[in-house]
Formats: sequence, C-alpha cells, structure tokens
Amino acid sequence: MTGDYGELTALRYLRFHGYKIITVNYRCKFGEIDIIAEDRKYICFIEVKTRGESSYFSPADAVDFSKRSKIISSANLFLKSYDLKRQPRFDIIEVYFKDDEPSDLHHIEAAFDGNGQ
Repeated sequence: MTGDYGELTALRYLRFHGYKIITVNYRCKFGEIDIIAEDRKYICFIEVKTRGESSYFSPADAVDFSKRSKIISSANLFLKSYDLKRQPRFDIIEVYFKDDEPSDLHHIEAAFDGNGQ
C-alpha cells in the first residue's frame, strides 16, 4: 500500500510542477514503468521508490543495473509504439514516509542514461 501511496504522491508532485502524465504503470514483456510523463522537452520514464524513515539505504539504491535495464527496454518498446518527438529521460522519484504519511520527496532528473549508467 505504501508503494501505491508513494506513486500517488509522485503524480501529484509532477502535475504541480507542470508535467503532463501520459500513463501510469505501463506494462510490457520487459517489465513495468511506474510513470511516463512529458516535460517541456523530455519524455520522462520515472521509477518511484518509497521508504520509511528507518531505512538504511536511499530509495534510489533499489534501482540497480538490472532494474534500469528493464526500464530502458520497456521505454524503447513504448517509444516504438508512439510517435513522440521528445528526448527520453530516466528519472527516479524517492518518496519518504514518516508515521504512514509522505514526509519528503526527491526528484532525481536524469538519474541514469540509456545505457543504464
């Protein structure tokens, strides 16, 4: 449930900051992308990770090379299916919870590139 609430928090943040949401929970044979959104010049493929206040690791640490590779493959399939004239960008949104409520959010733009680095 915390993951769903984290995604909802991320969606509200993105809309507030002028992003146009294209789709949520895009699924294909390669995996899932939490949020796909348009920014001024980018098509953003966004992974949302949530953590509680007692977590020892940052949420972004959970997006390892294997997860990044799945996101990139899914994004490539999405881009082949839709004629969008924007540069792709891979973001991570970290949502932190305290007492079952979102307490902090970090949007890491261009968290990794198309090679997973």
